[in-house]
Amino acid sequence: MSYLVDDSRERIDPDFVWGALREAYWAKWRSREDVEAQIRDAWRVIGVYDERTGEQLGFARAVSDGLGFAYLADVIVAEAHRGNGLGTRIVQAMIDDGPGAHFRWTLFTSDAHGLYEKFGFTDPGPTALVRPAAERPEHPTQASPSPARPR
Repeated sequence: MSYLVDDSRERIDPDFVWGALREAYWAKWRSREDVEAQIRDAWRVIGVYDERTGEQLGFARAVSDGLGFAYLADVIVAEAHRGNGLGTRIVQAMIDDGPGAHFRWTLFTSDAHGLYEKFGFTDPGPTALVRPAAERPEHPTQASPSPARPR
């Protein structure tokens, strides 16, 4: 299969992004409206598509001051296409091949350190401070449907 990486915001499929992020541990507090606003308001977005069908298979977004700092968020690949290097291609397109190639980039991850280390992400050291977000409950639209109870 051939893949196409594109930074066109108009090409992003909100249905794909919403569906993918509903499965992501880090996005459970968001509603569909939140996700659509994040796509719309992002400094930059990257999509990965099946070159033949145009179906979206991956996504990432970034927020930035546009001059020297950016935050990478929501890097996600459809489960059926994981293991094909698409995460690497998304990150490459976002941080090395785009207008933020000389920025200081930050991100948060619990499980993809190996991917980001390939792009120079490291422990920020003693000059960085982070204020953790307050815990948010799962958004009602994210909740898994409860199994039917016998009557």
